[in-house]
Amino acid sequence: MTFKEIKSSFRSELSSFFDEQEIDSFFYLVLEKYHQLKRVDLALQPNLKVSESELEQWKFVLEQLKTQKPIQYILGETFFCDIVFKVNEHTLIPRPETEELVYWILDELKYKDQNSTIVDIGTGTGCIPISLKKNLPESTVFGIDVSAEALKVANENAKTNEVDVHFMQKNILETSDLQNQFDVIVSNPPYVRNLEKAEINTNVLAFEPHLALFVSDEDPLLFYRKIAELALKNLKPNGLLFFEINQYLGKETVFLLTDLGFKNIELRKDIYGNDRMVKAILTPDPSPSAFGRDKKERGDETLK
Repeated sequence: MTFKEIKSSFRSELSSFFDEQEIDSFFYLVLEKYHQLKRVDLALQPNLKVSESELEQWKFVLEQLKTQKPIQYILGETFFCDIVFKVNEHTLIPRPETEELVYWILDELKYKDQNSTIVDIGTGTGCIPISLKKNLPESTVFGIDVSAEALKVANENAKTNEVDVHFMQKNILETSDLQNQFDVIVSNPPYVRNLEKAEINTNVLAFEPHLALFVSDEDPLLFYRKIAELALKNLKPNGLLFFEINQYLGKETVFLLTDLGFKNIELRKDIYGNDRMVKAILTPDPSPSAFGRDKKERGDETLK
């Protein structure tokens, strides 16, 4: 069987699940992963054939795709910031919006001391801290996650990409102090409300870890509030706090950070035009109004 025939088979058997462009992207990802061939190689040699054992691999991938299992999980890896990362069912698949967050951090830090201390909270695959360490080799970088299985993947990714990132297992909601002072705290925590499940694709709902995705409708900013409160203790003066956020809760997230005393808060949209990222600065003298008031006074109920 030729690769050209396999491509045709992919299109015919997957057409009820995906559009043709997406099917072709799957085909070329498998072609490169299993055969180290690119689109141009196939164009130059259209009649290349596969062996019987290789054909079985393709059939397996095809059957997995019919279940709508993400191609990244099938192949066991994905690209993020031009780096290959291992992924499995214990980790979210890194997304382009998160790449934008990483590039924003790098852009901010290029004007500062390159020997920064950075922590990523809810690290998953380790894509954020590993990408930052790759680009800021003089920095000291940490990653925190509640999942031991996710941290296994993150450690493997750090080793594969030859960077030194310090990973720690912590339940951030039960953490009172990060035991260090940081120039940057970054987090892409769970932020999808249960009421938004109807908007989530089947391949995400069925295969990606819900622990890393969903938060209660009653308190959707739970993780942001906790991490921001830790940042009050554990960010250095003029330290930076970065969040990836729920696109529907941009103003509420900004309000939360303002009320806690953070300054120069910036809300940015992602490549799709959705509110997706926030940066805030902890000034040396946070507003005293951020302290000593109960939740009702701070207006927390408006964030729910």
